[in-house]
Amino acid sequence: MKHTQLYIGGQWRDASDGGTFDVLNPADESVLATVASGTVADAKAALDAADAAFEDWRSRTPRQRAEILRKAFELFSARLDHFARIITLENGKARSDAMGEAAYSAEFFRWYSEEAVRAEGHVGMAPSSGARIVVHQKPAGIAVLVTPWNFPAAMGTRKIAPALAAGCPVVIKPASETPLTMLELMPLLEEAGVPPGVVNVLPSRSSGAVVGAMLEDPRVRVISFTGSTEVGRKLLHAAADNVVKPAMELGGNAPFIVFEDADLDAAADGLMLAKMRNIGEACTAANRIYVHEAVEEPFVAKYAERMAKLKMGNGLEDGIDVGPLVNAETRDKVAHFVDDAVSKGAKLRLGGQRPNVKGFYYPPTILTAVPDNAECLQDEIFGPVAAIQTFTDEKEIVKRANDTIYGLVAYLYTGDMRRGLRVSEALEFGMIGLNRGLVSDPAAPFGGVKQSGLGREGGKEGMQEFMETQYISTTW
Repeated sequence: MKHTQLYIGGQWRDASDGGTFDVLNPADESVLATVASGTVADAKAALDAADAAFEDWRSRTPRQRAEILRKAFELFSARLDHFARIITLENGKARSDAMGEAAYSAEFFRWYSEEAVRAEGHVGMAPSSGARIVVHQKPAGIAVLVTPWNFPAAMGTRKIAPALAAGCPVVIKPASETPLTMLELMPLLEEAGVPPGVVNVLPSRSSGAVVGAMLEDPRVRVISFTGSTEVGRKLLHAAADNVVKPAMELGGNAPFIVFEDADLDAAADGLMLAKMRNIGEACTAANRIYVHEAVEEPFVAKYAERMAKLKMGNGLEDGIDVGPLVNAETRDKVAHFVDDAVSKGAKLRLGGQRPNVKGFYYPPTILTAVPDNAECLQDEIFGPVAAIQTFTDEKEIVKRANDTIYGLVAYLYTGDMRRGLRVSEALEFGMIGLNRGLVSDPAAPFGGVKQSGLGREGGKEGMQEFMETQYISTTW
């Protein structure tokens, strides 16, 4: 691992106090790299670098910024294998999954290279006064980006690309479990033409102190965070003091509903995507699976057949479908959810036995007859465990699906499009997968309602999070 220092103002540097932390390979628990751990002083230096770069970057034409983002897309696309390998090494996901993430990550550069030139305003006339109303968009200012470990490339590019397209410099604080991918991105951005100081990377084990210090700086105007609702609440409190614009993509508890008229093969394939993408370590992962009792047995049989074929092992090896979870804490939490559900009466259909091997592995697992008081129904499982319940009535299942503080994504399968749209509109979630097990797309607004977040990433809306609307009143 070549790049293990802080990246500030286009320069690689050690932490101000010389502090470091180890990054582990979850496949064998070995140390991959020792990375500099940023301090509050380093955070100030990163903000100084971003501030110094802001005027030049914001004054460039949208086309100039767009061309740099397009070049970043091309460079990233040519190096998908390279980035996929780093993702697998520090995150653990299977190589096929890592390749999917790498391709998805690159697309944000392409999408926002196209959106950069479309920050359009409008001109109108005030009906009462006759004054002209001129409305346009301006870059909001320095953005602090805080990303999670589950998608170490995509969660970074999904924030960096729209911020740069809008004209904002950024300081990104990657998760300490997976900082290497983001550090490896910096030479690519340099090659694409991103000026020094426009993107700064600050790995740190002192996340609370470092991010908190940046939110106290009046130069910071946006905080974009992806992670747990618990941490999101704390950041919202901190952002309130300086009225920093928040963009929060928080936790989820996604229902996956299979109606009696669904194509069961398609639904089983969709659940494989919705549950097993990134081994279930995703806020969009299907967490509560509801199957109409009339089709429970044939559906579970089809799904179990697919799950049983998955091969678990080191994600770098050929033919591996399920790599290790990211760390021991995540693995142990998943094991606890399974043990808790079984102790309360759930039936173990597949898996459920933690392997006695080195690495943070947990096998693909299916639970049926999961009782309502099982902990896995109330919290994100974040692992390869499918918890299945049954239902009989449409109104009943909509009520049960909505009975959560979260509202990120919901999935449903039905052969009746009228029912599909009716239920979709009744579900209190920011995104719906209607006969689809995957909703993430750079061209679509990603985000939730209730305690799953504020704002949107991706789509046209993603760039708006880094812009402010200015209105000019004049006459001519």
